[in-house]
This record gives sequence, C-alpha cells and structure tokens, in this order.
Amino acid sequence: MRDFSYKTYEQLLNELKSAKFNFAAVEDFASGLKDKFIVLRHDVDSWPSNALQIAKIEAVHGIKATYYFRVSPLSYKEKIIKQIVDLGHELGYHYEDLSSCRGNKEQAISSFQRNLEKFRKFYPVKTIVMHGKPLSHWNNLDLWKYYDYHDYGIICEPYLDFDFNQILYLTDVGNCWDGDKYSIRDTVRSTFNFPIHSTYDLIDHLQKGLLPDQIMLNAHPSRWNDNLCKWIIRYYVLTLPKYLPKKMLKIYREKRKTAVKET
Repeated sequence: MRDFSYKTYEQLLNELKSAKFNFAAVEDFASGLKDKFIVLRHDVDSWPSNALQIAKIEAVHGIKATYYFRVSPLSYKEKIIKQIVDLGHELGYHYEDLSSCRGNKEQAISSFQRNLEKFRKFYPVKTIVMHGKPLSHWNNLDLWKYYDYHDYGIICEPYLDFDFNQILYLTDVGNCWDGDKYSIRDTVRSTFNFPIHSTYDLIDHLQKGLLPDQIMLNAHPSRWNDNLCKWIIRYYVLTLPKYLPKKMLKIYREKRKTAVKET
C-alpha cells in the first residue's frame, strides 16, 4: 500500500485505536486532558478538499481532530470549513499575520483580529497555531512577544503551550515523519528521538509499544491522497524540489544565529 494515501492514514488510525490511545482535539488537551492520548492536528496549508476527506474518515471512526485553516485562497474555502465543523471537528486559525504584514506588529495584530472573526463565524475558535512561512524573514510566533493571545479569547498556541519533552511531536513535513532537517519552522525542541521515517515505521513503533503515552500528530492534509496523479504532483513537483533550498536556508539561518551570539 502506498504511503501518504487515505488508506494508509486510516490504517494508522486503526493502529492507534488498537494501541488504546484516546483521541483529542487541541482544545480538549488545553482544557486539562490527561491519560494516554494522541492530539490529532491538521494544518490546512492548501488543498482543503483533502482536509474534508480526512475529516470524513475520522468522523466514521468517531474521532475529533483539530483543523487549522489559513486565510489564503489556497486554504480558506467556507463551504469545506463548514462541512468539517459539521462533522464534529475543532476549527482553529493557522495565522501568518506578522509575515503578511512584513513585520509591522500593529498591522499584524489588527489583521489577526479580523481574520480570527472570519473563522468564528463557523466555530468558537479557542486555539491557534502559526503558519511557518519558511521563506519569510518574519517568524509569526514573534507576534506574541508584543501581544497576549489570551486577550483574544485564545486558550492555546501549541508551539508555546505544549511541553514537547513530555509530548512526542510528529509532523509529516516533506512526506516523511523525520523531515525536521528540511523544516524551517515546523520544529520543536525535544529530547525524544525515534527513528521514524515512513507511516509504516510509525505503525511498527505502535505495534511494539515503543511510543510514549502522549503524542501530538500533525498530518498536513495536502500530503495525503489516493489519487496517484495528484500524489505524484504533490511529492515530486511540489515537495522534492524544496528539499535542498530549505535545508540550505536552515543551515544559513543557524550559522547566522551562532555568529550573532558570538558577537
């Protein structure tokens, strides 16, 4: 079976259920959820129709997940957002206001408020997560150096509120689960170190009981598809060509940070 297909994703859900994980949306965890759980998160950067397909699969299994949508036309499709909410999932805002406003924090917080209200037409949004915008000079997380998202009715920003030394963070950046060497901002500081590359490696770890009891899994819907043509376009045209430039950019930024610290 081909990896990063809907069938493979459903197989992963079945293995998580077999391993006795409880499923949680981000807002549920932020409200004080304990015990053995997996937080299912989906950053809908593009291809929102894929997000709807995954949302339907989860709904069949009685699973609630969190879907973070951007305001970009690539992501923001009201009809699809409403359908996902109607399936019982949490809706959150995948914000990128600081980078969109080119670092102007006053414009960025005004933009954030406007965009947050767009999503609150569909759901009482309580959680947000930054969009990495890897080629941008501005890190969207930096908006909260000047403002407090709690003032806007937000209870959680996972990159700021989760302790990833306690919660294993897995993300499918680059159509693999160990793509942090290519990722610019979709990374966390953690002491966990598992040799998980494919979804089948992840399933193997589940079957052997090797994973911790608390996990956040960030599956980007645009990376999952049963349509072979679309899957090839996503991987070979839209993903692979970015590997080398992103890795070089990451190395450059890390060296620049080191040089600044030394001076």
